[in-house]
Amino acid sequence: MNAVVTAVGIMLVLSLCRVHVVVALIVGALAGGLLGGLGLEGSLAAFNKGLGGGATVALSYALLGAFAVAIAKSGLAHALADRALALVGRQQEQGGNAVKWLLIGLLLAVSVASQNILPIHIAFIPLLVPPLLYVLSKLQIDRRLIACVITFGLITPYMFLPVGFGNIFLNEILLANVAKGGVDVSGVNVTEAMLIPAAGMLFGLLLAVFFSYRGKRDYALQPIAQAERVEARYSPLSLLVAAVAVVVAFVVQLWLDSMIVGALAGFVVFSVSGVVRWKEADDLFTEGMKMMAMIGFIMIAAQGFAEVMNATGDVQALVDASAAWIGNSKALGALLMLLVGLLVTMGIGSSFSTVPIIAAIFVPLGVQLGFSPLAIVCIVGTAGALGDAGSPASDSTLGPTSGLNIDGQHNHIWDTVVPTFLHYNLPLLVFGWAAAMLL
Repeated sequence: MNAVVTAVGIMLVLSLCRVHVVVALIVGALAGGLLGGLGLEGSLAAFNKGLGGGATVALSYALLGAFAVAIAKSGLAHALADRALALVGRQQEQGGNAVKWLLIGLLLAVSVASQNILPIHIAFIPLLVPPLLYVLSKLQIDRRLIACVITFGLITPYMFLPVGFGNIFLNEILLANVAKGGVDVSGVNVTEAMLIPAAGMLFGLLLAVFFSYRGKRDYALQPIAQAERVEARYSPLSLLVAAVAVVVAFVVQLWLDSMIVGALAGFVVFSVSGVVRWKEADDLFTEGMKMMAMIGFIMIAAQGFAEVMNATGDVQALVDASAAWIGNSKALGALLMLLVGLLVTMGIGSSFSTVPIIAAIFVPLGVQLGFSPLAIVCIVGTAGALGDAGSPASDSTLGPTSGLNIDGQHNHIWDTVVPTFLHYNLPLLVFGWAAAMLL
């Protein structure tokens, strides 16, 4: 039994059984390490070695949480919520549904922009989503729908548009690794190669919006009020300071390419302005770090899990075995390559890390099977993107949960991971296979 298949399977089963994702990752990693011949000590050593890889991301999210709490303290969150609630009141009087679609469109647009136009990735979620929860709940909008909308915006742009994070994934990682495998990609239009798989993502989004989660879902308003509307006092000055802090945080992050420094700069603006009193700063900072603690620990544990999987050598063995099973069948070859990509990415939690692992074998295999350069780019790119949605350890699922579960009414596995897996991974698998056969 392949250690990677076993480890990922154990991790997913435990997660679905509502075992905490951190525990599931640790148990899965140890099981995979033991099966891969590392022994208990070797498995623990590899796991501990990988932990440092997630420390930067974890600290970034912790500081971002502190910044989000400071924004809530300024009253900006309450001002947004009050404005939206007024619109809801008018909508209910008129019997319309415009506010619902306005909010869904806003979250989709911001999610897409966070990958390309303003590449801040999931940094916007704890700033924008919690203030809107009260309004979303008043409208009885299913949060699983919001999770699908945000995840679509986090993934589809980078796998289709070569701008921002898309430039990194498509040009610097995907095309570079395909070229490294011996394929001439000089004439390949990477957007054309990923067009059909991206259409699969769009199909999944439309399915979630207009079919799966179109109905209403009730949420208790009191927990949201306790989490987000404790202090509803704000002034023009506090709102101005909040706006300046947000701009400073984003500018610093883009300038220095550091979410840590950006969030810290924004928090300092609040402290210096007096909106956050010096004697309150420590408590607010701690509260914010607690808010984002779960996502930080999961990201750290995921890095340990990935390091154990790499140490066993069974990731490469899995790729090699799939090549042996394929024979000369293009249809079977495309399907197995996509399934291996799905499995590896769900375990590692990163499309960007999956492509270099699978490209080394799948590119020569694609050439041997007679796939065109365009089809090879499509297969490797889709195999890498598969599993980003639906992985318990991916920031594309952890991000939405961090904003939607601030009041404890949104389960990471059943309300984010499972819905995004069903609506994106399955269509992406079908559309990706079809693209490989057509291109």
